[in-house]
Amino acid sequence: MALAQPESGGLPPRRAAPTRGSLATTACMETLQVGYLHAVAAAAGCSLSQPFPDNGIDWHVSHSAPGHTVDDEVTIKVQLKCTYQIPPRPRGSAFSFTLDNDHLVKLARTPVSVHKILVVMLVPRSRDDWLRADHDGLDLRHCCYWINLAGHPVTGRRRTTVRVPTTRIFDDRALCDIMTRVGVGGRP
Repeated sequence: MALAQPESGGLPPRRAAPTRGSLATTACMETLQVGYLHAVAAAAGCSLSQPFPDNGIDWHVSHSAPGHTVDDEVTIKVQLKCTYQIPPRPRGSAFSFTLDNDHLVKLARTPVSVHKILVVMLVPRSRDDWLRADHDGLDLRHCCYWINLAGHPVTGRRRTTVRVPTTRIFDDRALCDIMTRVGVGGRP
């Protein structure tokens, strides 16, 4: 009996696609990005709260650390977006992402007492490619990027395209760095 050999990259061979639920793909994308945010917040030692109603901001992320000088705990607001229309691993220093002007106005407001960031998750088109699991871990595909849009102008009639830097990968280290800057009175 021959054993299946791992695919390139050391990942186990892919199994046949399961029968997935009938939930809309966009609802599944929203759930996936929330899972990503939870994992990043957990690794960064942050707490999460979800405003109700959300009023255009999805999450509040809070962080306590001895180096904070503006308060013992600082908070940022996070707006999540997810798309499969931009290929994973975008080329260049930034990718274009279009926001409704109402969302941009909320994210671009300045000055603010609580800073806001936009976190954009790029996912493969097929749900079959979103996750890979083996004995070493769960690989969530693909990546989130973040940007602080404070002061960004509205340029379109109904929607405005913003440029999201590919250097700003949203992970636990990036979140800790953001919170450290905010904790001493700076911007994300």
